[in-house]
Amino acid sequence: MEVKIGVQYAPREIVLESGQSAEEVEHAVSEALSGKSPLLSLVDEHGRKVLVPADRLAYVELGEPTARKVGFSAL
Repeated sequence: MEVKIGVQYAPREIVLESGQSAEEVEHAVSEALSGKSPLLSLVDEHGRKVLVPADRLAYVELGEPTARKVGFSAL
């Protein structure tokens, strides 16, 4: 699923493809915003961890699960 994270005072948003479910991402965001965790921690499809300070979160947008592309096409 595509996750877009807006960070305060940053000109660009963070975009990542996560293998986590929407419920898992929502739970991580709610824990960060409630103060239970000082960082929002998400893992992308390649196993890389993205850490964002909870007090700098502007918004988190959850997209649709991405379908795997099959075949060759023009990019």
